[in-house]
Amino acid sequence: MLKRKMYSKLLNFKEKRKSGNYKKCLFIKGARQVGKTFLIRQFGLNEYKSFIEINFIQQKELKNVFYGELSSDEIIKRLTSQIHDIKIIPGETLLFLDEIQNCGQARTAIKFLAENNNIDVIASGSLLGLAYWQDDDKGVEEPDSIPVGYEDSITMYSMDFEEFLWAYGYDEKAIGILKKYYETNETIPPSINEHYEQLFREFMVVGGMPEVVNDFIKNKDFNEVHNIQNRIINDYKDDIAKHAIRAEKIKVRACYDAIPTQLAKELKKFQFSTVEKGQTSRKYGDSVQWLLDSALVNGCYKISEPYLPLMANADKNYYKLYINDTGLLCAMYGFETKLAILQNKIKGNAKGGIYENVISECLIKNGYKLYFYKPNDDREIEFLIEKNTEVLPIEVKSSNNRTTSLDLYIKDFNPSVAYKLVSTGNGSVNTKKTIPHYMVIFL
Repeated sequence: MLKRKMYSKLLNFKEKRKSGNYKKCLFIKGARQVGKTFLIRQFGLNEYKSFIEINFIQQKELKNVFYGELSSDEIIKRLTSQIHDIKIIPGETLLFLDEIQNCGQARTAIKFLAENNNIDVIASGSLLGLAYWQDDDKGVEEPDSIPVGYEDSITMYSMDFEEFLWAYGYDEKAIGILKKYYETNETIPPSINEHYEQLFREFMVVGGMPEVVNDFIKNKDFNEVHNIQNRIINDYKDDIAKHAIRAEKIKVRACYDAIPTQLAKELKKFQFSTVEKGQTSRKYGDSVQWLLDSALVNGCYKISEPYLPLMANADKNYYKLYINDTGLLCAMYGFETKLAILQNKIKGNAKGGIYENVISECLIKNGYKLYFYKPNDDREIEFLIEKNTEVLPIEVKSSNNRTTSLDLYIKDFNPSVAYKLVSTGNGSVNTKKTIPHYMVIFL
């Protein structure tokens, strides 16, 4: 079983429920195939004496459990009458409501189930980030009432690089050694640096989708990795065809397909004219928002003045888009591009775009929102993050080039630390901290 960081958050949920004062259910969002269902199922089977799972797409008849009076007692009565041989063990029962978007009454019922200390509830499903008016799937049901205040929402992503290392067999001690180099600025031996840079390039190509990682760890077969990734990409495109609203279907697909091309050109913003010549956000803005809400892409917004809070200074009409999993992005480019990455032979603007994508992905998984600094056409910092009550810049280099924009940023704003991500090693000069790409996991 692949080790996931989300598991500790599920354990924390159970501990809070045991206190008796936490009257909430857990609502887990995220793109399809990032491992939500598998992880919740393993958690329920491992950590509870009784685990009950309902999938509202596969078990449509069980929607009846949530028809009628929605008190927790009545729901449990109907639950035990319709599912044979289940037990409600007070404080040790987990009810997993999967594909909950297909049962509106179940979503409404979360409020009443959350108040019952005898049973814990975790809900999940596909494309839960979409508003109901954004989803064209006729099976999706709008609840009578959203249980505001009775559900905690967490977004789950594909595996990050640290989880990838765990899958490879690297333990906390090995990763702790890397973290010591990060914290002390002691020079990383070139052999160690190249070893982890190579692993990071493998992560870029394989990505973090659990099915892909699991197969790769077992077989080390990049051809099969590519096959599985292409199937996932096709599934995503099928989701667009099924869920995007009517006329938006074609436009959402066109925007999604345009992202790899734009990254390969290392464009400074998402350009609608590359989707369709002469077009603007008036035609395609809703399509981009659909992709963002579905978690298929990550948005990074322009900042002209790097002050807290960044969201208040962000230009929502000037942004870049990144694919949610860099392994999928590389699959879109094709097998030869993957080979060039693995052999560290990738060149040109595409190289910079791919490295930007993987760092954006890592930052998102570390809990940061994405912003970039562009005060004029001559200067750009790839990412800004909010950390330790200040704004910190991150410049991403695919090799170890000069950092004119970062140097000017340091001069203008004097941050306590400014990060330069490179492939060649680590070091520190005044406030500029140079680290290898893989050390992004420690930010």
